[in-house]
Amino acid sequence: MGTLVSLISALASGEASAALRRARMTAILYGLAGVFALCGIGFLLGAAYIWLAERYGPLATSLGFGIGFLVLAGLILVIHKLTAGMRARRRARRRKADMTAVGVTAALALLPALAKSKGGMGALLAPAVALVAYAIYRENVKPGSQDKDPGETP
Repeated sequence: MGTLVSLISALASGEASAALRRARMTAILYGLAGVFALCGIGFLLGAAYIWLAERYGPLATSLGFGIGFLVLAGLILVIHKLTAGMRARRRARRRKADMTAVGVTAALALLPALAKSKGGMGALLAPAVALVAYAIYRENVKPGSQDKDPGETP
């Protein structure tokens, strides 16, 4: 309750709007710094091109820069493709853990109400039996026969 009161008082005092102004100013300054950094990198690439063009000629330098940038693009795509499967499996594990937590929380929240009702014990035993049956089924299913997650890339 104390956190809610401090949030309300912060909003009332204008502290939240001051924090928002500071965050906006920080974002603008980081954006400007990023633009200037990209300009600096562009000029350094231009200087490297001029230096190499004087040394090896403009055609060879253009070919070298073009091939170099294409190799970099290819490496980025290959690395992304290699890590996509890992990220999809991690998301699936996290989603499964979240759904388990939601199910357990819902079951624990309903437990007192079900225990007090007339058919409470029957209502409690039926899902428990279904859960045990599902656990036995999962234990006996072959690991390769389960369907893949539709969001997972092969």
